[in-house]
Amino acid sequence: MTGPVTVSITRQVDPSQADQMLAWLRAGIELAERFDGFLGSGWVRPDVASTQWHMLYRFASQEALEAWELSAQRRWWLDSAQGFVDESSREHRTGIEGWFDEPTSVDVQDLRAPAVAPPRWKQMCAIFLVFFPLSVAANYAGKDLAADWWLPLRVLATVAVMTPVMTYLALPWITRLLQPWLNAARRP
Repeated sequence: MTGPVTVSITRQVDPSQADQMLAWLRAGIELAERFDGFLGSGWVRPDVASTQWHMLYRFASQEALEAWELSAQRRWWLDSAQGFVDESSREHRTGIEGWFDEPTSVDVQDLRAPAVAPPRWKQMCAIFLVFFPLSVAANYAGKDLAADWWLPLRVLATVAVMTPVMTYLALPWITRLLQPWLNAARRP
């Protein structure tokens, strides 16, 4: 006997098919609710224009999950989405962590090709474009505000301010701005 199992699925859907997707999701939930051990489900999208729909459903045990996943009802439901829904990843998690925490056991199937990171030299250029001006600004501000501080303390204060600015503001902004260049197809 196993504990609860949560399945996390990412599905790709054309945003123009949102109404059909919502109806399809409701139908799937209504079917799953009829199975013993069904504990609940949910879904979320990053925004209304997103093609990604992240879904969770949870069963009381692996056996209950398998009864749903091998059922004729689920097969019919999945077949009804042919042409407008594509599954791109699936993850099985056990225990309460399936809803909130990192899993203790995970079975991941990712059906997409892994994303290719930009070349390191492009990453270096993007980092330089935000690091240099922030460094100049921090050093300029520090020359008057902390001129008499011990050097390691002044550097610590500068790094403590710059790190969150770089991590949460500057690098995400420059990465979005440079995305076409960073992810441009590589020449053979």
